[in-house]
Formats: sequence, C-alpha cells, structure tokens
Amino acid sequence: MSSSLVEVDSLEAIVIINNEVDSMSWISPNTVNVSGRFRDMMMSQSNSFAAGEDSIKFMPMEAMCCGAHGLSVLVTATKGGVNSSVLFNTGPEEAAWERNAKRLGTDISSVDVIQLSHWHRDQSDGMLKVIKMISEAMKTNSVYKPFLVDLHPDRPEYRGFMIGNNPVSFPADPTFAEIEGLGAIVLKQSAAYTFLDDMFLISGFIPSSALYETGLKGGIRQDTNKGWEKDEEMADERFLMCNMKGKGIVMFTGCSHRGVVNASRNAVDLLRGTVHCMLLMVAIT
Repeated sequence: MSSSLVEVDSLEAIVIINNEVDSMSWISPNTVNVSGRFRDMMMSQSNSFAAGEDSIKFMPMEAMCCGAHGLSVLVTATKGGVNSSVLFNTGPEEAAWERNAKRLGTDISSVDVIQLSHWHRDQSDGMLKVIKMISEAMKTNSVYKPFLVDLHPDRPEYRGFMIGNNPVSFPADPTFAEIEGLGAIVLKQSAAYTFLDDMFLISGFIPSSALYETGLKGGIRQDTNKGWEKDEEMADERFLMCNMKGKGIVMFTGCSHRGVVNASRNAVDLLRGTVHCMLLMVAIT
C-alpha cells in the first residue's frame, strides 16, 4: 500500500529516556546533527571557577541525564514553518522522565500527541506523571489545544514473562480511565493511519516476514476472568514514522519485539520508500 504521509522539511528527536547513556562517543559526520554531547554540556554551562587569571568552566554532574530501562522520545516535524510534536512512549518511571525532561530544558507544552508503542510498563510507567506535567506546561505557556494519547485498544490487565514454570508480571499499565481522568483524549487505534496534517504515521499490526524474528520468547498476558496465556506475538506493538524530504523514512520503535527487520519492511511497504534512519530501544529475544 502507499500512505498519504507527506514529506517534512526537518525532524528533531529529543531523547528524554533511553536504556543507555553515552554522551562521550562521536556520531559519524554527515549523517545527523547531534547536540547535548558531553562537550556541548561543558561549554554551555554558566558555572565556572577562578584559576589565577583564568575563569574555568566545570561540569556539574547533576546536569547530565540518566538512563533507565525504557524509551521516551519527543519527535518534532516541521513543514512549511509549521511544527507538530509527538511524544513516543513515556519510559519506565515517573521520576526518571521528570528529571531528564527538566535537565534537558525541554518545552513539553509543544506536545500534540503521546503515542504508546505497546502495552509494557517499561514504556508506559511515566504516562500519568507526563500528562500532568504537559498539562501544567500548557497552562503556564498559555497553550490551548486538544491533548491526545494514542493507545492500542487491546490492553492486557497484566503482562509478564515465564521464568521456568513461574509467571512473573510487570505492574499493570495505566488504564484508559486513568488517562482520560487527567483530561487527555484517548484515541484507540489498531490500524495504520496518518495524523497531524499527515506529517506522522503510526503503523498497525507489523507482519512477520523475517523467520528469525519471532516475537517475545516467554511472553505472557492476563486478562479479566482469565489466567495467564501465552503472548509471544506482541500483536499490539506499533512504530512511528516520518518521511524526511530528500532522505526517506525515519522510524521510531519501542522494544522492537516484533522485530527490527519486520518493522522496516512494513514501513517500506506503507510508504513505498526507503529507510533512512531508525531510532529504537531493542529488547528482542
């Protein structure tokens, strides 16, 4: 199929949470522009101390972001001078998201939509706190617009893993009612669609085309009035993508339980284009 996804002029991704932090390594030249590396942080600090006649900058460690087992990325697309922003996942804990967002100085009042890639607590735990923070930022900055949260309709009561013969569960994901109770508008979507003036696309079910990507081994779920059931397919997992002008597909995936190759092939099929870049947290077994 071919989607109605339009080309965007530019794309910015602010990584608020990732499961690793590497502010030291250099990015290969002529690929993407990257800021916020260790050197950038040191030179941008206003703190300094006197050493003889010199004023020496120093790096307060509390200015650095911390890693956590999850992902949250604020993606802003620009076309014709118009910006639209999607927060892709909210990470594994409220405190980590709040701390990193404040240290980054991120303008979270710009968020138009939160998308949850799939129902797993390491991607959804920050959700309720994030909604509260975004709502407060909007009020502070006098931003008045609908605030949407895109979720797959098939929410398990609990999700976990089999460790030997023992089921081990994540805490429950936030409920639809909890999210709506904070004033957000919940969109329950399972099919692929474009939104925000067709600058973004959220996938539907990611088909299996690579035989070696078989889902989450040992995955289980529990629903109301049911016991634990096998749940290795992770059918609710979806990715976010944009079409970068002159480059091609830029993708964002969560744990990638459905597989990186499967997701890439699905993106190519949706746009009939080529993949330029993928940002992801990988949790494949």
